[in-house]
Amino acid sequence: MLNRKNYKFWFCTGSQDLYGDECLEHVAQHAKIIVEKLNESGFLPYEVVWKPTLITSTLIRKTFNEANMDEECAGVITWMHTFSPAKSWIIGLQEYRKPLLHLHTQFNEEIPYDTIDMDFMNENQSAHGDREYGHIVSRMGIERKVVVGHWSDEVVQKRIGEWMRTAVGVIESSHIRVMRVADNMRNVAVTEGDKVEAQLKFGWEIDTYPVNEIAECVNSVSVADTMALVDEYYDTYDILLEGRDPKEFREHVAVQAQIELGFERFLEEKNYHAIVTHFGDLGSLKQLPGLAIQRLMQKGYGFGAEGDWKVAAMVRLMKIMTEGMKDAKGTSMLEDYTYNFVKGKEGILQAHMLEICPTIADGPISIKCQPLSMGDREDPARLVFTSKEGPGIAISLIDLGNRFRLIINDVKCKKNEKPMPKLPVATNFWEPQPDLYTGAEAWILAGGAHHTAFSYDLTAEQMGDWAAAMGIEAVYIDKDTTIRNFKRDLMLGDIFYK
Repeated sequence: MLNRKNYKFWFCTGSQDLYGDECLEHVAQHAKIIVEKLNESGFLPYEVVWKPTLITSTLIRKTFNEANMDEECAGVITWMHTFSPAKSWIIGLQEYRKPLLHLHTQFNEEIPYDTIDMDFMNENQSAHGDREYGHIVSRMGIERKVVVGHWSDEVVQKRIGEWMRTAVGVIESSHIRVMRVADNMRNVAVTEGDKVEAQLKFGWEIDTYPVNEIAECVNSVSVADTMALVDEYYDTYDILLEGRDPKEFREHVAVQAQIELGFERFLEEKNYHAIVTHFGDLGSLKQLPGLAIQRLMQKGYGFGAEGDWKVAAMVRLMKIMTEGMKDAKGTSMLEDYTYNFVKGKEGILQAHMLEICPTIADGPISIKCQPLSMGDREDPARLVFTSKEGPGIAISLIDLGNRFRLIINDVKCKKNEKPMPKLPVATNFWEPQPDLYTGAEAWILAGGAHHTAFSYDLTAEQMGDWAAAMGIEAVYIDKDTTIRNFKRDLMLGDIFYK
């Protein structure tokens, strides 16, 4: 489902013709070396492509419009090697429509104290030229990422790589299509929202289908295909019968296999990338989709429970942003369930009825089949596991009526202190930063939802950059958060977006 696209990023160097052809040759050579070394660094998930030096408004406009039209181009990296008069950039920037990074660097790392002269100064003046360019981008109110430092520095290279993933998230956001099976859970507020405004802001298409239309596709899956997938399940996961009859257990598992195949075929046929279900409207489905949804998420589909289309789209988006990442630890939907208030052991138990993505699992993954009071159907099979330790981020996109707000909370995932043998679901246990009490209070004050899109592999900076590119508010809950300052930030946001 996550088919990696061959995205590229254009490297555009600014200069002018006042210093002569020899200087411009050096500018081009230096830019080519930087591009070559960035591509060799191993920290960039996508290729950087060198473009000829931009010295006129005509060439700048032409280059930016070519970037707009090139489907493989996911963004432009700009750098002013010398002084580039910023009015030359205005029309190109006005017409440019993709993510923009301003790399504030220079070719040489150290001042050549013994040999520096005015020729060197004129040729190597990024500290001068980048400020001229930065001024016009700020005056035009254009959102961009600024990265400062020498291009050979691993910190700089990693920041460029992280921005690339955000940029791809911006590009891919306009391609996300969410399939809603039935509607939102009745009378629930936070899973609702303005789907038209979401399409205007993010490019998301959110459509609804009657549950039985999807159920027909499920029922059309052959017994042979279903049993083949069941065999795969049994080869892949531990089977926890826990006293159940093996034949009856396998039949319950087969229902989920048929749902997985049917749902995936429907999603592929209709070209959807995320899905929501609702336990209150299952139509002719025999079980609430559990194991089936977990497997679909593992393949890259987004998911939101109880009709939560915002979470479904964000999970899909975050999976796109982390796609191909080396040693990725996983991305999933999660839900706040219950607290541990014991001093020194504080945290929130994250879970859901069934649907947690196994990419975040640590250790063995088992199949259980347990009764479920909600949904009024037969006992659904599900994957059960505990999650990895380490830092992560929890994201909540909410609709405040006059705007969207993205709430970003740094969290620290821990191992459960004790086994929970009677809890037949996948779990994650985390402590929100800066601590449970401040983090939870700030989340409540911001209006955060009980469902979250969670990832071990993305940073708050990356998601904040995505929000900025989308033109929406972002608020951060992290190690530096205090309630006094957080309330002030919320107040300022209310004033700004009124």
